[in-house]
Amino acid sequence: MKETIHNYTDCEAKLPIYFIAFIYQRCFYIGIIPEVLKLKWYYSTQINNLSREIGNNQFNKYTTLKTSITISNISKSYEDTKALGSINLNIKEGEIFGFIGPDGAGKTTLIRILTTLLLADEGNATVDGYDVVKDYKQIRNNVGYMPGQFSLYQDLTVEENLKFFAGVFKTTIKENYHLIKDIYQQIEPYKNRRAGKLSGGMKQKLALSCALIHKPKVLFLDEPTTGVDAVSRKEFWEMLDKLKKDGLTIVVSTPYMDEAALCDRVALIQDGKILDINTPQGIVDSYPKPIFSVKSTDLYHLNNYLNTLEETHSAFLFGENIHWTLKTNNPTNDLILEIKKQGFSDMKITETIPVIEDCFMELMTN
Repeated sequence: MKETIHNYTDCEAKLPIYFIAFIYQRCFYIGIIPEVLKLKWYYSTQINNLSREIGNNQFNKYTTLKTSITISNISKSYEDTKALGSINLNIKEGEIFGFIGPDGAGKTTLIRILTTLLLADEGNATVDGYDVVKDYKQIRNNVGYMPGQFSLYQDLTVEENLKFFAGVFKTTIKENYHLIKDIYQQIEPYKNRRAGKLSGGMKQKLALSCALIHKPKVLFLDEPTTGVDAVSRKEFWEMLDKLKKDGLTIVVSTPYMDEAALCDRVALIQDGKILDINTPQGIVDSYPKPIFSVKSTDLYHLNNYLNTLEETHSAFLFGENIHWTLKTNNPTNDLILEIKKQGFSDMKITETIPVIEDCFMELMTN
């Protein structure tokens, strides 16, 4: 896959190539300066468009927020593979916005375009008012980026890594310690340990500290909790919530559907296309049919059988249950008896509440 990176200045060209790559790709970590949110009233046409985008439930909240990121008709292909197709959305200042979707959906490609590490084939985007093509240097100074893979120097200690990143952005740990204090204090007892010897959760905290040390205005996190234990995931999202309260705009991508509920708004993305943009509750509330939780000792064969029924709208394995919807909304007693006669006499059916996974599967199927 061929990626297009911006040309560097004459001064940068004199640096060793590995150092350039380190600064502009591997070391692209950032933080935030808390800003006071500005109120702004939009023209009626803008209000109507925004209302459709985020749903009526949270409309009043988001019309008063300043736009931090705009994405207009962004498309990107890798040879014959379409990674992104005409992506359009706005992200508001001070919100946690999530790109939710499976591997290969286009999340990383979109984040790399927004962080100026990759050029789009079509469309344009701005971050904090700066164009991702024309103003890439300003964006790199104003945003923070934590890639999906741990990219710090593993043979440097915790403290050495943090000092290096602070130095790259011409600041010091002392000057901006207040920005990372709550996070860094958890790993400070291990400041002399090499980064490569840290646990997954500690690496995550160190990477986030390095991303925040230069006071960025927008923080990009590409699948930050992948491969991390459940406790560390919970702690990480608690840290993000605190950063959001300080005024930081956070853009996060994740394949974990349960993390969608922790965002203010989410975009469900699949095959490079946006399926829906709304608050997590707004997406759940839009689920079109009653959904039933089905239990049995033979879930696999029961799921296969339910999918053969003419009455079935959808049936998916969901943990220890099957989530089942019907074309007629509710199963009849005759239908339930017929299913039990097929060797599923222990089947139990209860109506349940849809979750983000159900909504994603419904949108993807449609």
